[in-house]
Amino acid sequence: MSDKPETDSAEPLPRRNFFKQTLAVILGGIAALIPATAGLLVFLDPLRRKTESAGAIRVTSLTALPSDGKPYKFPVVASRTDAWNKFPDVPIGAVYLRRTGETKIEALNVVCPHAGCFVDFLPSRDCFLCPCHNSTFALDGTINDPKSPSPRPLDTLTVEIRGQEIYVNFQNFRAGSARKIPAA
Repeated sequence: MSDKPETDSAEPLPRRNFFKQTLAVILGGIAALIPATAGLLVFLDPLRRKTESAGAIRVTSLTALPSDGKPYKFPVVASRTDAWNKFPDVPIGAVYLRRTGETKIEALNVVCPHAGCFVDFLPSRDCFLCPCHNSTFALDGTINDPKSPSPRPLDTLTVEIRGQEIYVNFQNFRAGSARKIPAA
């Protein structure tokens, strides 16, 4: 008999077994990670996309807007996409439109630049009133009271007339800022 312990040559050495198992786990993880990443990117794709500006949205017709120079409130209706959902023809805001000439139209966003409240037009006083802080705005949207907490006048919007239809480049702006910064 010898002093050497007997080893079974059929069993692999424990160290080799560890390296094989570790390599199998790493390669298996990489093989599973590739399709999982691709699936996750496809699933999250709508969230990564930037919403495109709607551009000019048809609000009303010239015949629906009286020529008395008073502002009239009109809803802005457009299709909206929110991640995976599509909403056809839903209200996305409102504007005050008024004629300043036969084919010249001014548009004001109905949202107050101070705190984001909706302003009302008061025909008896010929001005806009924000019910949240009692600030008043003139017909053209400028601030009437110098002590007003509103940091800027009402937000004007670009108007296009196409035939007999009135289109507005509608967008909302951040409230509380002295600069007109588009809302995200």
